[in-house]
Amino acid sequence: MSKGELKITEVTCKNALVKSGIAGMNYALNSYTGCQHACLYCYAEFMKKYTHHPEPWGEFVDVKINLVDRLRQQVKRTKPGTVMIGTVTDAYQPLERELSLTRQCLEVLSGSDFPVFIQTKSDLILRDIDVLKRIKEKEIGLTITCPDSRVERIFEPAASDLERRFEALSRLKENGIPTFVFLGPILPFFSDNERSLKSLFDRFRKIGIEKIYLDKMNYLKAKFKKFRQFLAREYPQALRFYEGIVKDEAGYADWLKANVMSALDGYSFDAEILF
Repeated sequence: MSKGELKITEVTCKNALVKSGIAGMNYALNSYTGCQHACLYCYAEFMKKYTHHPEPWGEFVDVKINLVDRLRQQVKRTKPGTVMIGTVTDAYQPLERELSLTRQCLEVLSGSDFPVFIQTKSDLILRDIDVLKRIKEKEIGLTITCPDSRVERIFEPAASDLERRFEALSRLKENGIPTFVFLGPILPFFSDNERSLKSLFDRFRKIGIEKIYLDKMNYLKAKFKKFRQFLAREYPQALRFYEGIVKDEAGYADWLKANVMSALDGYSFDAEILF
């Protein structure tokens, strides 16, 4: 079946929970393969080679129709551990609104001893506050990449807009759900300067966010052809900056880390820099 330009395919999976290589996470659970958000910098694009799809990443989604049944079976016979939902896709991409695969998985996990960790770019997660409250241990994060909603829309064309993400953070906090911000990737030129970082930190503090993770843009060299095209068209003044990073990614990382450390001064966040 298809929806607009998006190709949607029903598939089956062997397991719902798979071992995770992410520090602190025991299992990964991905309701979908592929993601409608189509972020320009997406790191999960490598998953395309396992799908046999000719469509570009962001233009197809495989729906795991047996996922919930598999999860029910595994929860009964698997040693409890932290489940990260959405490691190579966004569990709350637009398709989830009608299919509710992620919600059904949360319903199963709410009756278990598996802690849940979710990171998303969508305020659709607010739909599931009732289920999240029933899960004993959980931590929910919203990804924020830039203080400028116009720039964010170019990099993340189908994700929830910036203000809706901030509203989601506020609502989650109001409902007593442990909440964090993933500030990453910090967008070169657009959100890596101290002024932009502080403007975001001010908003996080106002909402009451205590924990933030920060990461740089990775694999830029591999994606630079795509970036060059849109930067030349939309932000030619940023193109030279990106060209400089590609030539010296290590030097940029050092510069960015120093900028982040300086910007964090005066704030009391539990901040973890991931690069």
